[in-house]
Amino acid sequence: MWKWEVDEPRGVVVVVHGAGEHHARYQWLAKKWNDHGFEVIMGDLPGQGKTRGKRGHIQSFNQYLDTVEGWLDEARQRELPIILLGHSMGGLIVIRTLMERNIALISGVILSSPCLGLSQPPTKTKEMATKLLHRIAPTVSANSGIKSEHVTRNDEIRAAYLKDELRVTKVSARWYQELTKAIRLANRYPEKFPDIPLLVLQAGDDLLVNKFDVRDWFDQLSVTEKYYKEWEGLYHEVFNEPEREDVYRYAIGFVNLLLP
Repeated sequence: MWKWEVDEPRGVVVVVHGAGEHHARYQWLAKKWNDHGFEVIMGDLPGQGKTRGKRGHIQSFNQYLDTVEGWLDEARQRELPIILLGHSMGGLIVIRTLMERNIALISGVILSSPCLGLSQPPTKTKEMATKLLHRIAPTVSANSGIKSEHVTRNDEIRAAYLKDELRVTKVSARWYQELTKAIRLANRYPEKFPDIPLLVLQAGDDLLVNKFDVRDWFDQLSVTEKYYKEWEGLYHEVFNEPEREDVYRYAIGFVNLLLP
């Protein structure tokens, strides 16, 4: 767990990264929140970044929920409003955490291209093979299929992503089955999502997440204050796109409405 602190903070932003990456890819975003008076807490999810254990593998999706709950407990010690921000798989983790765990002091939620469906799901043959391996050889891994040219149009970020030694390129059969199970649960029980102000920032040209699944989930929510913004032409990582300053201004505008 890492912390970016400021003097006299307005609140705390807890950031949950996506699949195959790690918290350090969000340092630009952490600095932006600091500039606007928010402390930031984030870390690496199990099986990713600098965590121990087999890379790209989990026994249960609850490992992610437990990890995020630990970050939230740290944030609550400050007794300040909390903004919970999740990108891609991190967005799915945020959704599942809010459905199942303690929501005290969480004042708002921001989801960046949340993983509620895949743009290119595996073929039925691969799906069946994964289900079999999940039972008999759960740690067997295969390429994740996440390519630098699919995540952003920003050439600088793409180049850094390819050189990143902490990038996870393979995922296990168990990881994939746990991911798809979490997606099904999030979509099946939208009524379990709490009534907390929500902003969804969805890439318009998302090559990893199915944006129509995201919109369908959003439309089913019974949330008093919710906003959906689709960014036309942007790729999956909206906070890494050439237009990321515009995306951040939209996000801080949402937060300023909640915490003037």
